[in-house]
Amino acid sequence: MKILSIVGARPNFMKVAPLHRAFTHEGIVSKIVHTGQHYDAKMSDVFFRQLQLPQPDYFLGVGGGTHSQQTARIMLEFEPIMQTERPDVVLVVGDVNSTIACALVAVKEQVPLVHVEAGLRSGDRRMPEEINRILTDRISDHLFVTEQSGLDHLEEEGTPRDKVHFVGNVMIDSLVDYRRKANELDVLGKWKLHPKQYVLMTMHRPGNVDTVEGLRAVLGVVKNTAARLSVLFPVHPRTRSNLQKFGLLEELETIENVTLAEPQGYLEFLNLMENAALVVTDSGGIQEETTYLRVPCLTFRPSTERPVTVELGTNYLLSDLDPASADDMVGKILGGQGKQGTIPPLWDGRAAERIAKILIEKYRKGVMNYDGVARRS
Repeated sequence: MKILSIVGARPNFMKVAPLHRAFTHEGIVSKIVHTGQHYDAKMSDVFFRQLQLPQPDYFLGVGGGTHSQQTARIMLEFEPIMQTERPDVVLVVGDVNSTIACALVAVKEQVPLVHVEAGLRSGDRRMPEEINRILTDRISDHLFVTEQSGLDHLEEEGTPRDKVHFVGNVMIDSLVDYRRKANELDVLGKWKLHPKQYVLMTMHRPGNVDTVEGLRAVLGVVKNTAARLSVLFPVHPRTRSNLQKFGLLEELETIENVTLAEPQGYLEFLNLMENAALVVTDSGGIQEETTYLRVPCLTFRPSTERPVTVELGTNYLLSDLDPASADDMVGKILGGQGKQGTIPPLWDGRAAERIAKILIEKYRKGVMNYDGVARRS
């Protein structure tokens, strides 16, 4: 049995790493295709090394471009790999362009497709990720779900129940696997920080950082927060580029009590999250990780595709990037009025094991093609 797993952006690495280990443990031939959708040689190498992933079996090197250009290039590069490898299953994770591009190729090549992290919906179709989620779920043969909202959405959309599996969260598998190793690092010493005495901040979504108005609001949030507690701000390349473009980088650099950093490795960032008093972000995955770590998280987005992080976890949504509203919320959380939160069901570090067992049950004893005829035994 052979599975091709697709990675395209940094969050995908954390999701595929535990799956690759679980597949290998079960005797499955596990191959990794890295599309290069988001690619920085230094950071990719760090993530693969820290997550103990082998070098990808294929690297497509598609790089940037518009959404359509990127999706098309991935499809063109992935198609010959499919025709050469003829895998039993193609596995895609998350919601990036690599996800939908490789999903489309798999289905057109009549190879079973599975989607990990299925059923998540923000309700905002202006987000390219939302379109990718919806389309990938519609064409997948099996859907692996992280939280109750995913089950609800797939049922509402008429997805057959026998395709849907509630397995937990593979992102949390990686966190559980590497938490101790992350805590052995002296990351706080490097940045002269003390546990629970700083705020960790990230910001990268186009709606927040692609306009001068958005970036000025970000600077306002940083300045107000830094007046309360030290701020460590690893600056995403997109954010840094736009700060320079609009002439705001120097202003950010001069705000007192703020330390700017390059994007961090997985272990380093995990250490920083666990020891922060508060995380301020617009990320998707960070909402989940902070919920598991029981660290307060303030997310600047109009909606979230991960509502369990708000309903059960430690996440707060602020739909408007307004410095005054943010400062009020930051003050309440740092003042001890934040919620304690609980860990959602099945976020126990064993999601990848469950997925592997289901795939073995479905596909190992003879894979059926779309005509119901055994293609491989």
